[in-house]
Amino acid sequence: MRSESLASSEQRAQWSSEPAFVFSMAAAAVGLGNLWRFPYMVGENGGGAFILAYLIALVVVALPIMMLEVGAGRLAQGSVVATFRKVGKIGVFYGWFVVLLTVVITSYYLVITGWTLGYALSALRMAVQPFDEFTTGYNSIWYFLAVTVLATVLLIRGVSAIEKFSKVLMPVLVLVIIGLVITGIRMDGWAEARSFLFTADFSRLADGRLWFFAFGQAFYTLAIGQGYLMTYGSYIPRRTHVPRACLVVAATETSIALLAGAMIFPFVFTYGFDPGTGSQLAFDTLPRVFDEMTGGAWVAMAFFFLFFAAAFSSCLAGLKVIIAATAEEFSIPDRRAVIAVGVLMLFLGLPSALSFSPVGLEVMGMPFLDFVDQFGGTNVVVTSGVLGAGLFCWLVPRPKIAYALGAKSRWWEYRIFIIGRSLPFVAAVFAVWQLLG
Repeated sequence: MRSESLASSEQRAQWSSEPAFVFSMAAAAVGLGNLWRFPYMVGENGGGAFILAYLIALVVVALPIMMLEVGAGRLAQGSVVATFRKVGKIGVFYGWFVVLLTVVITSYYLVITGWTLGYALSALRMAVQPFDEFTTGYNSIWYFLAVTVLATVLLIRGVSAIEKFSKVLMPVLVLVIIGLVITGIRMDGWAEARSFLFTADFSRLADGRLWFFAFGQAFYTLAIGQGYLMTYGSYIPRRTHVPRACLVVAATETSIALLAGAMIFPFVFTYGFDPGTGSQLAFDTLPRVFDEMTGGAWVAMAFFFLFFAAAFSSCLAGLKVIIAATAEEFSIPDRRAVIAVGVLMLFLGLPSALSFSPVGLEVMGMPFLDFVDQFGGTNVVVTSGVLGAGLFCWLVPRPKIAYALGAKSRWWEYRIFIIGRSLPFVAAVFAVWQLLG
């Protein structure tokens, strides 16, 4: 693969093949959304009922929007801003909004990824600490700095570096997850975990909040509304069949998310922990679980290195979105854009790192990182995905998107446009219904 500037007039760099795109996109989307967020969302929302709603949301709505975003990126052959420019002046402003959202999310993702690196290295020393002890000193800051510098160095090498990293990462992810699931199946809490995950209380499906969280998780699972899909899609080779590639990625993402639940909850139920612990499920509960397990030190080592690898891939994807927009819109070479974005992340992520240190930086009575997470959480991501789909399906001619999909069948073409055009109105009705309820 040629190493070229995104802003140059030469041919744009591409993934070497369709499988390379699939590996890279799957690695980008796995990350924290599946291994950190999915299990605790399942735990907080009733297990099987949430999973059923999540799967429905993913298949009916999220998957077509994923194909639309990848196809749009392929059509524009540029950054998120260049992609939304296809819909007119309003699209430029919206494209920068998506980039800004990705900046916000990536700034604290780098901090959380630093935690996973710290836990992985602690597990290697067989000295994993509870989260409160881990954040007593300045670990959050040092590991955040290390992860940011490492990501910057890797991204200087360009798309080919991400491709090589992903080809190694994905098979290792799958193997380690399967190994941990097999370990979980042999534990006493497996029967209770299986019932919790795969038995649905259908009465809960009448809860609008359950569906809102399910849609939010479906969007997170497939990285919708954050610019990842458009940016990665802009590097797709000509002969790539977008619906087929997206189906493979979506199946991979969903399988890993479900396996993550099957990996964690047997441990939780075996040792009597609360499945609704929340976002601390992995960072607080599991270290205690591993400490009580036979051979737990080895399981902890495998899990947290897996956790770090997945989280790091998500950070690379987020940074790539920002770098692509910076390089193209300001006409600067890739290398300078990477360094500039890396320095920017060092400044923007520092307050989130300080919030889990002796400084204890807070906003409105909560840690700064939690405040930023709420700002860029489910609400904004879902809104971004819904409005972006609406803009494309209403303002870009259907034949152009159909061409970008690279599929001869019109099944996905019609489905994408029906969902994309109707989704903003359905979302508005749902929001009013929730407010009145």
